[in-house]
Formats: sequence, C-alpha cells, structure tokens
Amino acid sequence: MRIAVWMPERPDAWVEGLQRELPGADIAVWAAGAPPADHAVVWAPPQQFIDEQPTLRGLFNIGAGVDALLQLRVPPTTHIVRLDDAGMSVQMAEYVCHALVRHVRELDVYEADAREGKWSYRKPRLRRDFPVGVMGLGVLGERVAKAVGQFDFPVNGWSRSPRQVGGVQCFSGAKGFDEFLAASRVLVCLLPLTPDTRGVMNRETLLKLNGGAPGGYVINVARGAHLVNEDLLALLEEGPLAGATLDVFETEPLPPDHPFWRHPKITVTPHASARTLREESIVQIAGKIRAVEAGAAFADLPGLVDPQRGY
Repeated sequence: MRIAVWMPERPDAWVEGLQRELPGADIAVWAAGAPPADHAVVWAPPQQFIDEQPTLRGLFNIGAGVDALLQLRVPPTTHIVRLDDAGMSVQMAEYVCHALVRHVRELDVYEADAREGKWSYRKPRLRRDFPVGVMGLGVLGERVAKAVGQFDFPVNGWSRSPRQVGGVQCFSGAKGFDEFLAASRVLVCLLPLTPDTRGVMNRETLLKLNGGAPGGYVINVARGAHLVNEDLLALLEEGPLAGATLDVFETEPLPPDHPFWRHPKITVTPHASARTLREESIVQIAGKIRAVEAGAAFADLPGLVDPQRGY
C-alpha cells in the first residue's frame, strides 16, 4: 500500500506519524513524477497532484472543510474523506463561547476602558435576551450548540435536513430558515461552503436576525465566503447589527488595508478558532485507511464527502 502526503507545512512530520500508525505502508511526501498512490493525506493539493494519481482510492483531508478539494477535478473513483473531529470541536466550542460571552458581558468595552485607565460600570444583560443561532449542526456545530447551552443561553440550530439535538430548538430547510433567523440574536456560522451557502450572510438575511430588531451579532468560524463583507460593514454603520467576531476571510491572510482590521465593532482573529491537531488527526486517518484495507466500504466511513452536496 502506497500513501502520498501533500501539505504546505511540515509534511515530514505527517509522514513520520503515519508511518508509526501504518508500519507496513510505503509513505512519502509527494513530488511531481512520483509513483501513483493508493491513498493520499492532503491539505489544498494542486491539480497536478490529482492528475498524477489515477489509482487513488482515498483522498483524506486533514481538515473538516473540503471546499478547496471540491474545486479540483477529482475522478469519481476517488473518495474524499474529511476529518470528523480530531480535537477541533472542543476548540471551536471554546472559541465561540469566548466570543459570545465577551460580547454579551461587554468585556470588549471594559477592555477599552481599562486601556484609558477608566473604572466603568455596565448594567448586567440577561442571557434570555441573547438567543444564539448555530447555522450547521454537524459534528462541530452540535458541539458548539451544546457548549453554548451550558452557559444558559437559549440555543437555536439550523441545518439543511431535520436534526434533533438535546437542549436546542432545531429548524431545517428553506422553510425553517427565516424562523431560525428571527428567533436568534447572535448568529454563529458553521456551515460547509457550497454554492448554496456562499454569501448566505448577506443584507437580506442579517436584517432578519432578532426578529428584525437591532442588536444582532455575527460570529463566523466557517469560511469567509459565507459572508458578504460590504453588507456587514453597511449594517454595522447603519445600526441594525451590534458587531461581529470574524475568524475566517475570503482572502487569507487578511490584507493589511482591509477595513475589518480597524472597525471598532469587529474583532478579527487569524483563522485560529480550531487548529488541526496532528497526532489526533493521524490516528483518525490511519484508522480509516486500515478499515478500508481490511474490506470496509468507503460509504461506511465517518466523514465521507458527497461531492454533489459539497460536504
């Protein structure tokens, strides 16, 4: 069994870890002209990598988002498999809860006052006035929704197809989308990026937050292309939105002259909400490869991607 590895940073560390888990496999960092592999472990490979892998059966992505892979011409005989967790869901839950509490408790205002040496007082806000809507109820979204609920915030969830999550008021499909937005004041995006979800956070949808009342807040930890930047900036200036915490952007790194950096109502972080944990990811991917080599069907693997749906 031959496994090719392609990623922009520290590929040798992945080869070393995979070799420990799969000692009988031939594992190497891919280079142009290398022999075709049976499986590949990748992050954002070039099209040439795919073109030189006619026998590739499994394409294992080291993240949960697979939009970069779906932009490539991948043969239908090659199965794309994403990470289903590997330590990312707890990181995402931490990040979203931090952003949420920072906004609701107005810790950002206290921080600004402290920089000026000002001892200030803010009237406590009630959690019931800040229902949180989580868009996307996959592995990451469900973990985030449950974590938010632990802080006694009302929690809503929206997914493409019906889901049931304990402690979460669930909405689904196009019919339930507007109801979900109206019931939510804080909007957390954890959707996969597909043609249907690109630009989903736009002027029309954001104005529906909080039943149309002002005070909506946006937390985007999915993909930058889910958000229409110009619409967010306009709504922050006009007043319907109170602010945003953004971890992902259409262009990364975010250009130094981008208005998000200096906007007083926007908090920017450098795609840091959930980092891939290498050792946990290696164990998960190796386990899936072992299962396939032992006769399991790709259809039975957690994280198998449906190219038609985009996740």
